[in-house]
Amino acid sequence: MEIEAMSSLNRFKLVLTGLTLVAALLVGGLQAKAPPPVGLQSTISLAELPSPGVEIYRRIHQGGPFVSEKDGSVFGNRERLLPAQKRGFYREYTVPTPGLTHRGVRRIVCGGEAKSPEVCYFTADHYASFRQIAP
Repeated sequence: MEIEAMSSLNRFKLVLTGLTLVAALLVGGLQAKAPPPVGLQSTISLAELPSPGVEIYRRIHQGGPFVSEKDGSVFGNRERLLPAQKRGFYREYTVPTPGLTHRGVRRIVCGGEAKSPEVCYFTADHYASFRQIAP
């Protein structure tokens, strides 16, 4: 009889643990992702950008020409690392990496008017992090 009682207690603990895990997953899975802290991005001076980045920054302010056919396309900010804006506010530009035959991971993302953006950011890791460009 003691074995049956212990077995029932173990089953109860197992069921309780399972329900706790399911509840934790449901609650954790249904919570909205908190927006990242805005304004905490570090800055990078124009002089600190890789030299191709300085050239692309200059071209952005002149309206081109650009390296890639995708340059100037809308950047959706899906990573939500940049301040929230309406779709179409941000545009992305390729910063060439010497030796690569593809676009690589470096970009400048600017927000605002095409030839006179309000703000520009540099990413060296394909949108995993951004640094605001301080001209």
